[in-house]
Parts: sequence; structure tokens; C-alpha cells
Amino acid sequence: MTGRIVECVPNFSEGTNQDTIRKISDAGRGIEGARVLGIEPDSDYNRTVLTIAGEPDAVIEAAFRVIKAASENIDMRIHEGEHPRIGAVDVCPFIPLEGVTMEDCVDLSNKLARRVSDELNLCTFLYGAAAASPDRELLSDLRKGQYESLEQRLSNGGPHLPDFGPKEWNEQTSKFGAVVIGARQILVAYNVNVDEKDAKAAKIAGSLVRSSGRLLKNSHGQKTRIPGMLPMVQGMGLPLESHNISQVSMNLRDVSITPMHIAFEAVKSIVNDHDVQTCGSELVGLVPLAAMLDAGRWYSEIDVEDEAELVNAAVKGLGLDYLAPFIPNERIIEWALASGVEA
Repeated sequence: MTGRIVECVPNFSEGTNQDTIRKISDAGRGIEGARVLGIEPDSDYNRTVLTIAGEPDAVIEAAFRVIKAASENIDMRIHEGEHPRIGAVDVCPFIPLEGVTMEDCVDLSNKLARRVSDELNLCTFLYGAAAASPDRELLSDLRKGQYESLEQRLSNGGPHLPDFGPKEWNEQTSKFGAVVIGARQILVAYNVNVDEKDAKAAKIAGSLVRSSGRLLKNSHGQKTRIPGMLPMVQGMGLPLESHNISQVSMNLRDVSITPMHIAFEAVKSIVNDHDVQTCGSELVGLVPLAAMLDAGRWYSEIDVEDEAELVNAAVKGLGLDYLAPFIPNERIIEWALASGVEA
């Protein structure tokens, strides 16, 4: 696979039912020029992260089929999960990898959003570089209130109505919710494990490290915000009941600005202050090689340049194999594409 390569990462709202996960993931297969590189369900979040990469036209076709399959197999009226979500496919970003510009990914986002609304009669939002205005750039703003507030939002005429699709509550929207489609740079979904059940220290750490920081309010109702420690980071603390631990769940929106090892060490320092330990960390989806090498240089001996050694140092230093084995040839984007193996 050479030439123009784009990545697409649909997140759909099912992380428990293996038959449903298989049906939706398989919908992205069998398209010449695109490959499913990763399928990562999470039962606590009740969410699966799907990673697709390949030629732009093939990837957009795969993404459409995944959204269509989700609309047929997920009912948001009965969905529950720890992670914020607005629809059966919560978010579907395009990311430029090779020979593709951000402008190309904006075009792909618009093309997919229009097709989903036209052919499936679903609400679609555009975010990131594809957003129609600055106040619609952040995913967290567009899904504020989550699926449960969508009916009221449509009925009240906002805030943030869909860019395409129905503007009123109907049967399809009731079942599916909405999908947020967009274009962005590579985002690393990264969770730091915290050795506690109640997420008390994890929630403190999440509120301190995320860029937006903490919102404070006085007795008169006045509000002010204290900025967080780390730039280009979204984060929150959550319990991970299946493992009897907690996590600080983060989106590292630019790992060249806030690398994984900085995020890990920041969380570690905060929870340690509360007499709680970290117990490794977890990558959700795939990660660019450069991000692993950057972390590897922090945790390895000085002057190590061998890529395999640096990757091994990153895996060990970050504890990426604490919850499950970390297989570099399957989890690093460049290595997974080179291997030619689908997830």
C-alpha cells in the first residue's frame, strides 16, 4: 500500500456484545485499498475503537459501511457506558498519514457527513479542521449533554445543531443518535492506570492535567477556570471496574507537544501525592511510531537509536502491557501497515 494513505478511527457505542462488534467491524472489511488495522472493545466504556487505513476513497467507503452497520445493530435508547457519547458511532475522524493533506481530510469529512445524512437520514456534525466555525471545533462541545440531551437540543433549536441531516427528533435519530465526523492530526487515546477502585485520585489527576483545568464557582455563582498542567490534552478520571482499578483517560491531541511519557509521569506524580500508585498504562487504538520512539528515548539508556530497542523501552517504561500484551507490529501504525495483516 503506497502513495496516498489516510487513517480513519470510528468509535462505536458497543464494547460488550461480541456478535455486534464483529458485525460492525466486518462491515469495514473487503474493500480494496483499505484495511482494518485495529479493533479494541472496552466493556467498561461500552465502546469499541476501530482503526482503518488506506487509500482515501477506499477508507471513506469503509467508514460509511461501518456507520450503516452501527445504525442497524445498536440502539442508543438502551445504551449505557462510562465514556461520553452522542450516538451509535460517536466520532469518526480522518487523519492524514502519507501523501494526504489536512484539506483532503476536510473534504473526506464533508463527503462522508453528507452521504450519511442523505442515504441514512442521520444527524451528522463536523468537527476539528472540518468544523464550520471555531466554536464547533471541539468534540466535547458538540456532544455536551451526550445522547440523552440530543432530543431537547433539536427541539430547542440548539445549541449546536447538526451540520447535515434531520433537525428534528425522529425514529432514526432516537435509535442512532448522531455522529461527529471530522479531520484532525493524529490523536493518541491514552489511559494511565491508577491502583484504586473509587477513582478518587484519578479524578483529581484528570482535572489537573487536562488543558481546560478546573472550573471554580464561588457562593455568588461567579465562575472562573484554572488552566491545567498539560497543553493539548483532554482528560478525566474513571473507575475501571473489570480490573478493580481506575484510569485517567486522556486524548493527547498533539503528542509532539505533550508526549505519552510526560502525560504518564504527570499523572503518576499527582496520584503519588495522594498515596496512590500507578500500575502501567493503556493505548486505545494505534499509535504513530514517532510517539513510541519519543517515549523510548526518555526511558532508555542515553544514545540508544535502534527503533526496536526504543519501542521496547517505551512499552516497559509506560507499562503498556499491564492490562493486555502490547504487540508492536499490530499497534504501531507504520509497522501494522507494513505487515499487511488485518486485525
